[in-house]
Amino acid sequence: MKIHLVENQGCKDFAACLSTLLSQFAPWRIVVNALERASEPDGLISRPLVERSVAHKGPNTPAPAQSASITKAPVVVIEGSGWSGQELRELWAHRDLFYFLAWRDVKVRYQQTVLGAAWAILQPLITMVVFTILFGRLARVPSEGEPYAIFSYAGLLAWNFFSTAVTNSSNCLIGSTNLITKVYFPRVIVPAAAVGASLVDLAIASLMLFAIMPFYGVGFHPSLIMLIPLFVLTALAAAAFGIWTSALNVKYRDIRYALPFAIQIMMFLTPVIYPVTLLPERWRWVLRLNPLSGIVEGFRDAIFGRAFHWTGLGASAAVSLLLLIASVWIFRRMEGEFADVI
Repeated sequence: MKIHLVENQGCKDFAACLSTLLSQFAPWRIVVNALERASEPDGLISRPLVERSVAHKGPNTPAPAQSASITKAPVVVIEGSGWSGQELRELWAHRDLFYFLAWRDVKVRYQQTVLGAAWAILQPLITMVVFTILFGRLARVPSEGEPYAIFSYAGLLAWNFFSTAVTNSSNCLIGSTNLITKVYFPRVIVPAAAVGASLVDLAIASLMLFAIMPFYGVGFHPSLIMLIPLFVLTALAAAAFGIWTSALNVKYRDIRYALPFAIQIMMFLTPVIYPVTLLPERWRWVLRLNPLSGIVEGFRDAIFGRAFHWTGLGASAAVSLLLLIASVWIFRRMEGEFADVI
């Protein structure tokens, strides 16, 4: 935090007290009556400050005469230091709001539904059956020697969570108009909570995976514990895209129409229904630009107990982190206009 204090004659005690008081404030940028004090007459501004200074020194201290030497009161400017820990502390202070919004999204999603949370199981399960018949039996797409049903379900597990989280988070700011325009809080919590709510569906779908693995002869391996960091990495990738698209959707409503189409195209650029080895070696670097490619491979390695492709996972983690930082930066730049254009 930077404090610039312009001190005038006759106000030294006041300036010292004010500087001590303001040093306890958060590093926000505040300008204290700079324009108003610049336009007021000298005598009207300096009189209250002089009287307080005299009262502080003692009752027998003579009051200084009004003269041209006594000018305007000091102007205090507090400027933020840019990317500091204040933003993280503010997010941590609003963690209860994150939990509330995430739980609200979970309840609203399955409200007035007959099957409820069972849809989190039926969607990947039915898609797995369709993919197994079309690509596994008819098209004979290779599955690296593994049962194609589990092979495709492992890819769908990560992909369904990603697509659902990005779709919900991109529309969350539009759906929270009353909340955004009436009260202040870190707006990035809203798309982050939408991603957090989708983790519930991911956990339920994972239970179905564990139930069908023995049916296809896939045993349980210690590497299954790696699914937990893979869940976190998938959530970071979804948050990166969700935060970015949610900010753009506030100003450009074309996002709601373009995003579903982009997600469909992205699915074919992600090895969900085919292995990475299906592509020639010289073209596999293109898939590495997609953070979901290494994540899907990691899901399959953890489920089948194979050696992990750490190069692909490292590339996915690096791309996801860079996208997340860029998305938060774009979100912060556009955040000040949300209440005006939403």
